[in-house]
Amino acid sequence: MGIDFKRLDHIMLCIPEGKEQDARDFYSGILGLEELTNLGYPLPNGAIWFQMGDIQLHLRAEKTQDLSQRHPAFEVHNLQAARELMEQHHIPIKNESPIPGRNRFSFRDPFGNRIELIEMHV
Repeated sequence: MGIDFKRLDHIMLCIPEGKEQDARDFYSGILGLEELTNLGYPLPNGAIWFQMGDIQLHLRAEKTQDLSQRHPAFEVHNLQAARELMEQHHIPIKNESPIPGRNRFSFRDPFGNRIELIEMHV
């Protein structure tokens, strides 16, 4: 018998040391995520946490970071509005290969983390 997974709880992405304010500017200022600051306990190792739908996004500074294809993918309700927001902020978009039943694209945050957005369709 395998593991009985319930849901995705959080995603952790890495940022370069000293770029915490840049992360807040991007994730809260541009993407509009709520930063979680009053949890009743200190966040581990200087992490920055945001609420993203029904999951959390955790950011932590690291000394080195390599560009990778690893990524979280988030389903959204209005992919076109998300695309327009990225274009408005001059964030390069990569149209991903077609998958039946979904439209999608990806972008990189200011620290090189790849993020994919998906909208399901019939």
